Amino acid sequence: MSDRDFVFALDLSNPAQFDSMLGELARAVCAHVGYSAETAGELAAALQGALHKAGAAGREKCAVRMEAQSGELQMVVTYRGGEWRTSRSLP
Repeated sequence: MSDRDFVFALDLSNPAQFDSMLGELARAVCAHVGYSAETAGELAAALQGALHKAGAAGREKCAVRMEAQSGELQMVVTYRGGEWRTSRSLP
């Protein structure tokens, strides 16, 4: 296990309510692992888009997971009836 490996997970009762907080959190996590500000912004925007999609589909609860493992960052949003995921190699 690398010293940069971690798992960060949140269960949200109403994703729209935490939209700005999650954008800031995603940018902070991305900066922590060493992504550029541009890449961190892109990943944060993708995460927020996934949360909007979950909310637009009428889902009230969802789970957000960010995991750095084996040289890769994975971001996953799961909600009733769907899932969004992306991954990117760590810098």
